[in-house]
Amino acid sequence: MNPSTAHPPEHPPDLPLSVWRRSAWVEIDCAQLRRNFEIIHAQKPPALRLLAVVKDNAYGHGAAEVARAALASGAWGLGVTTLDEAVELRTLGIEAPILLLGERTPDELPACLAHRLRLSVGEMRVLRRLARLARHTDREVPVHLKIDTGMSRYGVRWDEAADAVKTAAAIRGIRLEGLMSHFAMSDEADKSFALEQLARFEQVLGKLADSGGPPLVRHFCNTGGFLDLPQAWFDMVRLGILPLGVYPSKTCRRLPGLKPVMSVKARIVSVRDLQPGDHYGYGLRYRATSPRRIAVVPVGYGDGFPRLRNEGCVLVHRRRAPLIGSVAMDAMAVDVTDIPEAQLFDDVVLMGQDGAEEITANEIAAWKHSVCYDVLSGWRSRLPRVCVQKQVPP
Repeated sequence: MNPSTAHPPEHPPDLPLSVWRRSAWVEIDCAQLRRNFEIIHAQKPPALRLLAVVKDNAYGHGAAEVARAALASGAWGLGVTTLDEAVELRTLGIEAPILLLGERTPDELPACLAHRLRLSVGEMRVLRRLARLARHTDREVPVHLKIDTGMSRYGVRWDEAADAVKTAAAIRGIRLEGLMSHFAMSDEADKSFALEQLARFEQVLGKLADSGGPPLVRHFCNTGGFLDLPQAWFDMVRLGILPLGVYPSKTCRRLPGLKPVMSVKARIVSVRDLQPGDHYGYGLRYRATSPRRIAVVPVGYGDGFPRLRNEGCVLVHRRRAPLIGSVAMDAMAVDVTDIPEAQLFDDVVLMGQDGAEEITANEIAAWKHSVCYDVLSGWRSRLPRVCVQKQVPP
């Protein structure tokens, strides 16, 4: 059939109608998500708590879906950054512990109490303000005190932290539940600064060892720390990207069976033949030097794909098709001259696996000169999310 006169196939039964109308979508493999949590739990001692970090809509994967999978797997609680993220989870009926990461402003504190949230706090003035509000409601608020061990972003400096912990524990209206810090370079091959941070944290714990207070939940590790620094596991680890099947760097330890949960797909909406000398796209960044066959894909930087020029690729019929010209807000073009079977309305994989070929979040991050976290959370909401249940090997 001539692709220029082809008619789109009927709506496929495996995708919602809203996805078919968009011709581009994000797939979340919910079966693999559950499997990833199983693999992670098998890697840790049973007593080690897991805080599933689902901030920024679980890095674009869907906070509610990932939160429910995490809790069903045995996670102790959830971590988010903004108050709105926490309130959304409570509105959906999630009653598990929710720890607010980052710092709070005074005007946020009443809502934090109203929604029964745990707060990570590094500013003593905020802590005292929170305590006053808690006393007015005749309750205690669980708080995790942040210790700055060298990242210099949030928290009480490590050489002042022991006194701050004792002060916080004595404030009426506050229930000091945990002590936490955060690695700056846990996913790098060079662990020297991570080990220095760990030593500072342990110094604080040593000064508190004879304080006689109730035991505190100690937590330091993000994904990189969980993978490579088991001596820093303490009582709880905070994992965000790992259950999604993505590693923060090339150097971190790998877990057999762990795979990415997210794929980004679209359908070819135009197939065109270029003659030598023809240009494509804004700025005329591409000029054909021989007869070429190109396919237009309705995804662009408005959807979260990097604004590339004549670099990068997508997968078409299990092969890499190079991008040509400039990626626009709503469209990109790929060269399918060497993929003659490519036709109008065929599926295209922008991120994910197709046969033996795979385009990973880390590969796109390299094109974007960024990190995989940016890529995952950067896929815009105008790309519909659909949960699929693929067969996952045991």
